[in-house]
Amino acid sequence: MHRRPPNAEKASRSDPSQNDAVPHHGASHPHASPPHAGTTGAGHPAKPGHAGGHPGGHPMSAPKTIDAFFVPAGRDPLTQAFSGREFSPPWRGSVAIDPAEAGSAVARAFATPRAESAAVYINVPYCQSRCLFCGFFQNVWRPELSDAYVNDVIAEMEEMVATPLVSTAPIESVYLGGGTPSALLSVPLARLIANVRRLLPLDPECEITVEGRAYGFGLEKAVAAFDAGANRVSLGVQTFDTAVRRRLGRKLDGAATLAFLNDLAALDRASIVCDLMYGLPGQSREIWRRDIETVASSRIDGVTLYALNIFRGGPLAKSIADEKLPPAAPVGEQAQMYAEAAEFLVAEGFRQVSQSHFARGNRERNRYNSGIKRGVPCIPFGPGAGGQAHGVRWSNLVSIEERKAAKAEGQAPIAGASRMPPAYAAQAAITAGLEAGSLPIDVVDAIAPGFARAAAPLLDNWTAAGLGRVDGSAFRATRAGTFWITNLTGGLYAALDAIPHTVTATEEIA
Repeated sequence: MHRRPPNAEKASRSDPSQNDAVPHHGASHPHASPPHAGTTGAGHPAKPGHAGGHPGGHPMSAPKTIDAFFVPAGRDPLTQAFSGREFSPPWRGSVAIDPAEAGSAVARAFATPRAESAAVYINVPYCQSRCLFCGFFQNVWRPELSDAYVNDVIAEMEEMVATPLVSTAPIESVYLGGGTPSALLSVPLARLIANVRRLLPLDPECEITVEGRAYGFGLEKAVAAFDAGANRVSLGVQTFDTAVRRRLGRKLDGAATLAFLNDLAALDRASIVCDLMYGLPGQSREIWRRDIETVASSRIDGVTLYALNIFRGGPLAKSIADEKLPPAAPVGEQAQMYAEAAEFLVAEGFRQVSQSHFARGNRERNRYNSGIKRGVPCIPFGPGAGGQAHGVRWSNLVSIEERKAAKAEGQAPIAGASRMPPAYAAQAAITAGLEAGSLPIDVVDAIAPGFARAAAPLLDNWTAAGLGRVDGSAFRATRAGTFWITNLTGGLYAALDAIPHTVTATEEIA
């Protein structure tokens, strides 16, 4: 797959216009921890894991001041408001924990009870092949790896299930991401899901997502996953156009991919969603329109729209530089593609449940992605998985052999850890509010007193620029503002930076 997360269904980059595509949730996710750096697509937060400030391995530029987020007068709000998209994850500002202390910090997080529901992220760091646009490829998949991988994850869950972090409150969502979880063989995949249900304190309505791609999946494997307890499938489609798919390294043609989605939906066993990407090289506006129309005419329950980002030095960037592929669509054209798709899907009966996610019917709930954006604790299992709880963010070693060796030496099998930023709760409230379509200014101000006053000049500017409006105690973004969601997020984070902050007891746990 292409992986978005982080954790969170779509990541860090200082200049999104220079990075390889990394969708968020269901595609590129904030809690997968690639060995390099990299997640978010379409301009959202979304995957880290090393000691360098934020697990997941995403490089960060220095925080900008509020002045950087004012929109000059006279610009078209949809296509010209900003020169490029920002990357503003809620963990921005995390501070690396000394490697000698990282294991103890993570152990304290596991030893601390939680009162709120949590998410679980299980990373499957293997892919049958590397797609050209992907910034999260980790290991080539071999079928014989299935049992060893599943045994490793089950052993980890059995070891940690009695810890206060895992056991003291329900788990509302479980996300099998990667990587390509659907590459696992049917029996090991079903065994993994069955043990998730056996071992973890799942909420009765827990959402269990299997991320994957149509290639190598198949209905028999899907049925095995559903029988074991999975109730949601997220497929990274990106486009149904066969020519574009082939250029990007996808193996199935568009017709076969659509047929598999419809066959999954016809089973009536789970919520079926897919990712689509806009701005791909060679993807015209007409091709994008056909992609959206195809989703609307299909039987699936939801779709997530991601803008193409390009990693500097990645394979897609090199192919474009070598003129093997045409240039990607500029950000202004991506904005038009996003707006056109959003308006069309809403007109076709989809609900816009976040900046990028659209759902129809009552089955699709998107619990994992929405929870991650709210900042709920995320407990990571599996090689390369990343998560956060009690003020600590960490990621697991990506190699099963290294994990075993670390445990044999009495060391924590983690790649790195960091302390969450002091303003994390306020940053998560900003992210969740903007994603849900309404930023609760008063709620954020209650968490970080002085926020409303610091943010007021920005909100006034954005209102005048056509990016949103203040409605009582809430800021509601327009369609243009929704496209630029991470720039709005970055600006509001800058407003937080401009006010004093008092460390809370939660932050001191780390």
